Amino acid sequence: MRKGQGSLPGASEESPGKKRLRQYLEADRAGLERELMSCVRMIADPAEVADPQYANGLRFAVASAFDYALKAIEVGDERAPAIPPALLMQARRAARSGVGLETVLRRYFAGFALLDGAIARAANQIDAPEITGHASLLYEYAGMFDRLVAAISAEYSREERLRGGAGEERRVECVERLLAGEHVANSGLDYPFESFHLGLVATGAESQRAVRMLAKSLRCRLLSVCCSDGTIWAWLGSRHRLDPGAAMSQLRGLGPAPDTLAIGAPAPGIAGWRLTHRQAAAALPFAARCAQGATLYTDVALLASARRDELLLASLEQQYLTPLEIETEMGTALCETLRAYFAAGRNVSSAAAALGVSRQTVSNRLRAAEEKLGRPIGTSSAELEIALMLSDHGLLGGESRDTPA
Repeated sequence: MRKGQGSLPGASEESPGKKRLRQYLEADRAGLERELMSCVRMIADPAEVADPQYANGLRFAVASAFDYALKAIEVGDERAPAIPPALLMQARRAARSGVGLETVLRRYFAGFALLDGAIARAANQIDAPEITGHASLLYEYAGMFDRLVAAISAEYSREERLRGGAGEERRVECVERLLAGEHVANSGLDYPFESFHLGLVATGAESQRAVRMLAKSLRCRLLSVCCSDGTIWAWLGSRHRLDPGAAMSQLRGLGPAPDTLAIGAPAPGIAGWRLTHRQAAAALPFAARCAQGATLYTDVALLASARRDELLLASLEQQYLTPLEIETEMGTALCETLRAYFAAGRNVSSAAAALGVSRQTVSNRLRAAEEKLGRPIGTSSAELEIALMLSDHGLLGGESRDTPA
């Protein structure tokens, strides 16, 4: 509040009592800053933000906010100093890093409550008329906090406008246009498209957190957007070619994982950025059937391609699955034997051991399959194996077949 607008008596005047209050709080500075940082982490873990400058800047911002509050307490809201540049810079970093304004403001409100409690405790220990009961002090402290929150909100919004102003929707639009081959000037995505890229597509509540943690763990740049259906598209950018298998293993050790996750193959440049995303998107339908809910494109590349070919799907089903009568008891036994045979590298003895039957039983079933197919297994084993794998994923075989995307 300014003079003439209802200020409480003595609220804006510098005094020995306020100086003593500031000294009292300063003496407990280390403990209060630790509590403030604890509040910051409880509201949202800074480690989940890929930009290291954001996490590093938080501690400096907490110290700057503490200094600002102490100075405002001493001289009053009317003569309070300008908002510290470090706090404005951190607000801009939050906007650039995708940290929501709600999270930023919740941290400030938590800090305000914590310092208010510390001021109340300190005021009760100091014998000074102008702060006894600390009602007038709280009145001007609240005015200072109101100005601070307004400035932080304005700076955050200004940064969003400078970067395109449409938040996540604009980011998704930019990404979609780039994927379509368009040139988007001043996209504001802040991502090194000239690097090597590893594309990820994920679903589930933990997806956003998981990809941020993975990027931080691998020391990569991260570009991620949340699509309207909740699917996360993400890219890890690095100067070096990333190993998709190592990235998946790393992700599993970082805590709760996405419900489903698919990872493309590493590729350089903007063309590679597009390719690795298309690979991950093509592999995602197969992730749900994997033990960990995750898969690599390189493990399902042929299946992913076959899934999108209507002619191939229909032909494989008509030539291989329908003759085997897979929905009958005999057909089920033949398909089970063929799967074991292919998994064993076409070794009859190993397939028999895996199935727990005799070698002769496997040989008899293979001959029966050849009779139904009307050709030797060896002349079309690759096509037959693909047909069985597609059936396993619900893409071929009677009523279980999906419509290919």
